[in-house]
Amino acid sequence: MSLAVSARGLVKAYHDGVRPVEVLRGLDLEVEAGEMVAIVGPSGSGKSTLLHVLGALDRVDAGTVRVGGVDLGSLSATEQAGFRRRHLGFVFQFHELLPDFTAIENVSMPARIAGWSRHRAAARGGDLLAEAGLGDKGGRYPNQLSGGERQRVALCRALCLEPALLLADEPTGNLDPESGERMFELMVALKRRHGTTAIVVTHNPAIAARCSPVLALEHGRLEPWSGS
Repeated sequence: MSLAVSARGLVKAYHDGVRPVEVLRGLDLEVEAGEMVAIVGPSGSGKSTLLHVLGALDRVDAGTVRVGGVDLGSLSATEQAGFRRRHLGFVFQFHELLPDFTAIENVSMPARIAGWSRHRAAARGGDLLAEAGLGDKGGRYPNQLSGGERQRVALCRALCLEPALLLADEPTGNLDPESGERMFELMVALKRRHGTTAIVVTHNPAIAARCSPVLALEHGRLEPWSGS
C-alpha cells in the first residue's frame, strides 16, 4: 500500500528570541503514490522541519498537507497520533533504538503498541530482521550491534506495520560509505517489497541521484535539483 502526498503553500516560522525566522515560505510539494523522492539542501534549510510537518509531528503556520487525501491540519493531536501509527514510518539519522530492548523487541514495538499479541509481534519482527539480513541478531541489544546494523534495525522498526508512507531523515548520514550504501539498498528493496511511498532527506548526492524526483529545498521552497 502507498499514499500520495500533497502540500500547498506551507509556511513555518520559528522565533529566535527576537524575531520570527521563516523556514518554509509558501512551499509546494506533490508526491505520487509509490514514488521515492529525495530532498536535498544546505544545513538549516528546513528539511527536517518539512519532514516533521509531512509526518504530522508539527503543524504549519499556514498551508495544507494532505496524505492519502486526509488533511492533517484538520485532525486533533490524538487523531494525528493515530494517523501516524496507522500509516507512517520514520527513520532518523540516529537510530533512536531503545537500549534496554533487544533488536527484535525494538522492531516489534510498534506492533505491540498497536495491540498485537507478543507472539504475533515477535514473528513480524523476526521476519523483517531476516529480510534485512539480521535474522541471527534478534536477541542482541543495540550496544551489541554495529552502526549499520542498528540503522537496519531502525528501518525494520519503521516498516513493522507496513506504513503507506516512509519518511527518512538522513538515514545514512551517520554511517561510513559502505554501510550507508547497504542501508540505502535495503531501504529501496524493502520499499519496493512493501509498496511504500518514500520521502528521503539526504546530503549524499549519490543517493539522491538514485531517487526520482530529486528536489532542492532552498530559501523555504522546493525546486528541481540541478545535480550540483
